Amino acid sequence: MYAIKGYHAHVYFDAETIDQARALCERAAQAFPLRMGRVHERPVGPHPDWSCQLAFGPELLGEVLPWLALNRHGLVVFLHPDTGNDLLDHSDHAIWMGAMRPLNLSVF
Repeated sequence: MYAIKGYHAHVYFDAETIDQARALCERAAQAFPLRMGRVHERPVGPHPDWSCQLAFGPELLGEVLPWLALNRHGLVVFLHPDTGNDLLDHSDHAIWMGAMRPLNLSVF
């Protein structure tokens, strides 16, 4: 059994939805005690699309997940726990809101 140290929510976007994604991430950072990462205008790591990461503690999952579900307005959100096992966290432990996207798991 893995211990969950935190969660990462990756908000995916493209050139047409970057402003929507940035606004969503900024609103999340104002509403919750979480860390908003950089807004990447290129694929980073295993992510196939442009993205912005929201990192938060496990105690916030019950608040952040439903908030994202209700406020993503069509954006794809990839959410996963941080257990220290990156491969499993990005595959078997993953939660998708919207269309599943093919991750590049070979980076792990």
